[in-house]
Amino acid sequence: MPFTSEFKKIGAEGKEIRREVRERTLGYILTAFGLVAGLAWNEAVSELIGYFINVEKNTVIAKFIYAIVITLLVVIASVYLTRFLKRQEQADHTEERKQ
Repeated sequence: MPFTSEFKKIGAEGKEIRREVRERTLGYILTAFGLVAGLAWNEAVSELIGYFINVEKNTVIAKFIYAIVITLLVVIASVYLTRFLKRQEQADHTEERKQ
């Protein structure tokens, strides 16, 4: 009977490992889809800038303009997302206090 508890521990660890493998696999798959979406947006924004600026796609000027525009968009998006998440955390914290 002393082995029974050891087998239960091993079984529980096996289930935990399988759960963790599934979670990480899902995370990697979602990350891959995010990368594909990012590459699609990369191409779309690059074409849009080329359309409006009307310079050759492979010029240094076009690449710098593209880099500046993307950087600005990422900074703006990250500021708004950070503020949104902070407000959500504060709202959750306030809700926990009320309970």
